[in-house]
Amino acid sequence: MSPPLLKLGAVLSTMAMISNWMSQTLPSLVGLNTTRITTPDTLTQISPKEGWQVYSSAQDPDGRCICTVVAPEQNLCSRDAKSRQLRQLLEKVQNMSQSIEVLNLRTQRDFQYVLKMETQMKGLKAKFRQIEDDRKTLMTKHFQELKEKMDELLPLIPVLEQYKTDAKLITQFKEEIRNLSTVLTGIQEEIGAYDYEELHQRVLSLETRLRDCMKKLTCGKLMKITGPITVKISGTRFGAWMTDPLASEKNNRVWYMDSYTNNKIVREYKSIADFVSGAESRTYSLPFKWAGTNHVVYNGSLYFNKYQSNIIIKYSFDTGRVLAQRSLEYAGFHNVYPYTWGGFSDIDLMADEIGLWAVYATNQNAGNIVISQLNQDTLEVLKSWSTGYPKRSAGESFMICGTLYVTNSHLTGAKVYYSYSTKTSTYEYTDIPFHNQYFHISMLDYNARDRALYAWNNGHQVLFNVTLFHVIKTEDDT
Repeated sequence: MSPPLLKLGAVLSTMAMISNWMSQTLPSLVGLNTTRITTPDTLTQISPKEGWQVYSSAQDPDGRCICTVVAPEQNLCSRDAKSRQLRQLLEKVQNMSQSIEVLNLRTQRDFQYVLKMETQMKGLKAKFRQIEDDRKTLMTKHFQELKEKMDELLPLIPVLEQYKTDAKLITQFKEEIRNLSTVLTGIQEEIGAYDYEELHQRVLSLETRLRDCMKKLTCGKLMKITGPITVKISGTRFGAWMTDPLASEKNNRVWYMDSYTNNKIVREYKSIADFVSGAESRTYSLPFKWAGTNHVVYNGSLYFNKYQSNIIIKYSFDTGRVLAQRSLEYAGFHNVYPYTWGGFSDIDLMADEIGLWAVYATNQNAGNIVISQLNQDTLEVLKSWSTGYPKRSAGESFMICGTLYVTNSHLTGAKVYYSYSTKTSTYEYTDIPFHNQYFHISMLDYNARDRALYAWNNGHQVLFNVTLFHVIKTEDDT
């Protein structure tokens, strides 16, 4: 190949590099694939994982503040994350701007050669036309060589035209990058008004104050259920898993009870992380088999329904002994009054902010749900409430702040359909949907410490977040 064609080959190689660079590198550098800059007017819903959330606020007739607060998992302020993301994006844009400058210099240099080559080709074309007109005066051999050379060059003309277009496009990109860099710098200066460490300390201080505020919260009314978060997939279709709502913040033990019958092995894990990885810390062999999946761990002891009976057992994990047992008078058992899914779920033991509860049905109440508050030491019934909701029509139920919430189904499309307040002895029909992701719930219990619902969903151990409406107590309240 002649020197001009070699040089032209280098130009085409450069063009290919530019095209590939623009299609692959440029979008990732500027963050077009993953980054969206929102305006200050944009309102973003912050999830409990990102920060504290005020669900609603108002004043009651006496002028006291009423608000809803959702406690988050402890993490860094979401604004910090956005600030870091913005700084990283700005660095990428600045690096890209420098690369554009280098590429622009190469492009301009090659572009000058293209223009010179274009002029030569136009001259060659005119000369060829002159020769074509006077070809009878030239030797046939020279004419043929010249024509073949022209045939080789003619296909390059549209390529060179495209190269000129690409050079203009690079110039446009350069201007757009310069404008974007200016905008990002301005935003960074505005956000960077606070030092990172200073901002972090302010967030921690705010979180401390909000936690102090949470201590003043009275019991709340269920407003919303979100999730679920799938923690693990294990066991059979039916089972129970739980933590102790009265345990200290450092005690995060998890207990796992697979199946609804013919089993008495309880597995213990030191933390959720160990539970997920399957690292057991201890196993317990109960003196009796359990019935159903509606057990509860409360203040270091396991409360469960003894198989084929209406007897409640209190078992101590520390001593490995039964501390108390008592028959729940008139309570149906062994699939007489279970939830809709069956599984010997006649007696449902649960705990909330107020204490220990048993939910069951009796012939005396026509198979409708009875709620009994229990003494956690002796299992004696302290007080009972008779509802009008048939237990066999309930999918599952749980207690929050002395109110029983009943789901209409254990299958897909389930929602909290009915609630009964033991404080006022009144009921109401509700409509609080939740996502039954795996289509079959056989255990659903509220944990007051975590303010979450633990569920066994068709062999999946999941968590639901709850939003409660709280009333903040003031010093004037009696």
